[in-house]
Amino acid sequence: MATLLAAVAAIGVLELAVPTPAGATPPGIPSAATARSELATLTVAAWTHTTTYNRDLFPTWDTISGTCDTRETVLKRDGTGVATNSACTATSGTWHSPYDGATWTAASDVDIDHVVTLKNAWVSGAWAWTTSKRESFANDLTDPQLIAVTDNINESKGDKSPDAWKPPLTSYYCTYARMWVRSKYVWALTVTSAEKTALTSMLGTC
Repeated sequence: MATLLAAVAAIGVLELAVPTPAGATPPGIPSAATARSELATLTVAAWTHTTTYNRDLFPTWDTISGTCDTRETVLKRDGTGVATNSACTATSGTWHSPYDGATWTAASDVDIDHVVTLKNAWVSGAWAWTTSKRESFANDLTDPQLIAVTDNINESKGDKSPDAWKPPLTSYYCTYARMWVRSKYVWALTVTSAEKTALTSMLGTC
């Protein structure tokens, strides 16, 4: 009987260990400890050039390989079983949006979110960049700056920073904050006091 109970217990542990869909996993996400250290080094400053933002100042999407542009590259990276046609358009696949936990089977239901929004980048330092540098930022596949998510969730985020918008799933606060901080750190962008407070709180959930 003891052996049977031990076997049942082991099976239970195995069942609990089966991972749930993690959704998109952009590259370069730092540990919580590293994100806290990076956040501490960011310059705290108020937004500037708030009336001069224009999305066209951040060219998207670049051709990455063959006929595939940045959006299509992220769709393939973040999706499962993604099939594309000769134009690199996704014709089938499954996408799990980590912001809200939704799963989609049509690429048209998925947006590629700029984790640090383009307008936020502009008002926190990118106004001083060349157009070429802004293009690199808007198409950054090296850092955790681009992620496939539910389209209307991305629309609800708009240009908001973490003090004004957070992912619907509180369980994703930690990862979202780590991504946001890394992008700001890599690109040497500033944070507002409210933004830093929100990020600190979100990192506290890690």
